[in-house]
Amino acid sequence: MIHYSFSIYDLEYFLLILVRVSCFVFVAPFFSMRNTPARVRIGISFFTAILLYQALTPAEGIVYSTVTEYAVIVMKEAVVGLLIGFAANICTTIVNFAGSIADMETGLSMVTLMDPTSRESTSITGVLYQYVLMFMMIATGMYRYLFGALADTFVLVPVNGAVFRSEALMQSMVEFLGEYVIIGFRIVLPIFCATLLLNAVLGVLAKVSPQMNMFAVGIQLKILVGLSVLFLTAGMLPGIADLVFGEMKRMIVSFLGGIT
Repeated sequence: MIHYSFSIYDLEYFLLILVRVSCFVFVAPFFSMRNTPARVRIGISFFTAILLYQALTPAEGIVYSTVTEYAVIVMKEAVVGLLIGFAANICTTIVNFAGSIADMETGLSMVTLMDPTSRESTSITGVLYQYVLMFMMIATGMYRYLFGALADTFVLVPVNGAVFRSEALMQSMVEFLGEYVIIGFRIVLPIFCATLLLNAVLGVLAKVSPQMNMFAVGIQLKILVGLSVLFLTAGMLPGIADLVFGEMKRMIVSFLGGIT
């Protein structure tokens, strides 16, 4: 028979680790997909917390005397996990932004599909980019980096050691918004340039031969050119994933700097 005894202090410390891990898992990309069963996410959170508890030594800074103080510590750990997962999750919205611009330029903005990761209506090109991003996250092992970053947070930000600095977090969000637009336009730049040249050609043709219905012709040509450029630039999709993953790593580090 196996006898395993632990103190109430060890249990409380383990629960704090579990709170941070579970909040991260329920927000982070790939793990927070709506089609992932809740039991799977709970199991991942529980067993990851056990592994981290075995590797960490209980912090000596956890001092409290009432249940209210312990609840405040729990809320701090929950916010830390949510911020780390949110820092990685917001970077995945870049491809949806790029897909919306591409579909608007090609005339497919009215075509929407259900995004399996969020179960929301998204542009067709955005869903394509989202599928590729999730596939590259699995193929490159980016999910392991996310868990490694989560484990490192317990060294950089010990349990009950988070100090939230609103100025640093706000600066991180402002910098992300700038990178959000820049990376989104870099992703969609080939389609944007092709449709811009096509609009210029159609404008010249409309002046040369006014009897032609350029509106009806332009709709079909935009879709044809947009899909052709999307097919020809399919080899750039791994580079797109690298851009998003690089921004994801930068945002995680930036958010950690705002809570240490």
